Parts: sequence; C-alpha cells; structure tokens
Amino acid sequence: MLPALRRTVVFLRESQLLNKIGVALSITIIAVAAYILYHIVKDIDVDNVINALRETQPVHVLLAGLFVVLGYFTLTFYDLFALRTIGRSDVPYRIAALAGFTSYSVGHNVGASVFTGGAVRYRIYSAWNLDAVEVAKLCFIAGVTFWLGNAAMLGIGILYQPEAASSIDQLPPWLNRVFAVAVLAVLVTYVAWVWIAPRIIGGAQLSVRLPGGPLTLLQVAIGIVDLSFCALAMYMLVPDEPFIDFITIAVIFVSATLLGFASHSPGGLGVFDAAMMVGLWQFDKEELLAGLLLFRVLYYLTPFIISLAILATREMMSGVKAARAIGAVPDGQEAPPRTPLPRETDSV
Repeated sequence: MLPALRRTVVFLRESQLLNKIGVALSITIIAVAAYILYHIVKDIDVDNVINALRETQPVHVLLAGLFVVLGYFTLTFYDLFALRTIGRSDVPYRIAALAGFTSYSVGHNVGASVFTGGAVRYRIYSAWNLDAVEVAKLCFIAGVTFWLGNAAMLGIGILYQPEAASSIDQLPPWLNRVFAVAVLAVLVTYVAWVWIAPRIIGGAQLSVRLPGGPLTLLQVAIGIVDLSFCALAMYMLVPDEPFIDFITIAVIFVSATLLGFASHSPGGLGVFDAAMMVGLWQFDKEELLAGLLLFRVLYYLTPFIISLAILATREMMSGVKAARAIGAVPDGQEAPPRTPLPRETDSV
C-alpha cells in the first residue's frame, strides 16, 4: 500500500495536479462567496450599519481588542516552538515574537500566507544565520501546529454542536458529527504515531523530525488557545440578541476562517464574511456586519499597520548600522567577516 501511495504522490507532484486543483478550488470558493455575499448585503441599509457601530458598547470593543492581543501573543509561540524543534534554541523569544507577529499579520492581510509570511520570516531570521532550508522547516512545523489546533477545535466543537457546522455546509447534523469523529480519530492516530517512535519526514536537507507525543499535545494546546482567543474576540462583537453560545460561534468562526484561508484571498475578504453571515443568519444583518467590520479593524488592519511600521523601522535601523559599519572601515581595507552566532542542536 505504501509504494502505491508514494507513486500517487510522485504523480501528483510531477503533473502539478494538486496546484491546479488548489487554484480551481480557490476560484470556486471566492465566486460562490461573492455570489452569496452579494445577495445578503444588497438590501442592507448603510445608515443602520453606522448606527450599529455607534451603539456597540465600548467595553465589548476593548475586550475584543484584548482577546486579539492575546491571540497574537499565542501566535508567537508557533515560531518559538518551531525554532526549538529544529534545534535553534540560540534564537531568543523576542526574535521569535517579532517574526511570528509580523509574518502572520502580513500573511493574514496580503494572502498566500505560506509565501508572504515565509518571506517576512526569512528576512528576520536570516540575521540570526538561519538559511532558507531552516526557515522552510520552521514554517512547516508552525503550519503543523496551526492545523493540529484547527483539527482539535473543529472536531470537539462539531462533535458537541453539529448544528453549528450545518448552518454553513448545509449537511445534516448527524453527518457533521460523523465528520467530527473522523477528524478526531485522525488526530488521535497522529499523536499515537509520533508517540510510539521518533518520526522523520522528508529527505536530504529537507528532512524534519516531528515532535514526539507530549510535544505534539503541546502543539494542539497552543493551536486551541490561539483559536479560542480569536473566537472570543468575535464573540464579543456579535449582537447580544438572540443569544448564541460561544461553542456555536467558535465552530462557525473557525469554519469561516478556514474557508477564507483556502480561498487565498487577502484576509479571507468576502469569503470569511459570507460564511459568517450565512452561519449566523439569526442575527440582524446590519448589526452582524458592524461586528465583522470591527473585527477586521481589530484583527486584520491594526496589526497589519503595526507590523509594517515595525518592519520599516527595523529596515531603516539596519540601513543606518550598515552605513556606520562601512564608514568605520578605513579606505583600502575590507570589513571583517561577520562572526556567525553559535548554533545549538537542543530540541524542545
């Protein structure tokens, strides 16, 4: 069975079929979301949306902002965990926090986060002597943490509240519950697989040693905490009436986020919003749209602006230091070679 699976993977890679399917899927998701969103918002009264924004309680906005801050704080541990996993314990937390925050906030807004976030990470980590291969490994481990958290959050949430997923995928609750059981079964199988023995995937320079069982549980926990803070931010911004419990909103929020991620549109624009409005159909459309706009300002726009300011300041400071270093070298002499930072191979 394994040889057949390898042959299938090689065929898909050589034919670039997966890339073509991904592009087609992204276009389909965006087109469907645009159609749905148009029919939802075409009758919306802009004045009512503005009134809803004005009537939003400041304490709810402040709490949502706090949860966004906590969510981005948790995101920094994606990078810290990945650095320790690939043996780069010499890189301090402040650098992991800088790379994690800026790469995710830029990737969230620009889209194609695998490439945009990876480029930001490489720019930052290259100053600490991480090469492209190490940054690729780091991105892979961080991505595994993201998907493990999503699998756990959705699996548990849909198992407990399958109707929440039904409001988006229009499938019967029992079928969504079966899906949740399948997702959790795969997650448990993966944890058991890495727990039994050390697992190394990839080949040559791109080989990555996966975290063991206990560390994989830590990955799951980091992912769940991150998504929970984000969902709490959204929960604070939805209308108060009618009452909808947090688990339902969390399932709809994570599902909408994944659809936006799959579409590769900047910030999931249009796709995330359409999924949220379809899933939370019970709310007044103008009030829900006001909450979504506030969430975009808090979770997408504000961190994006801060990240651009941080990156621009960092680049200017690097340019000034480089200019001073060049000016400090007498004519006819070469600057001394840069001493590489010590490298450690300690795992997490």
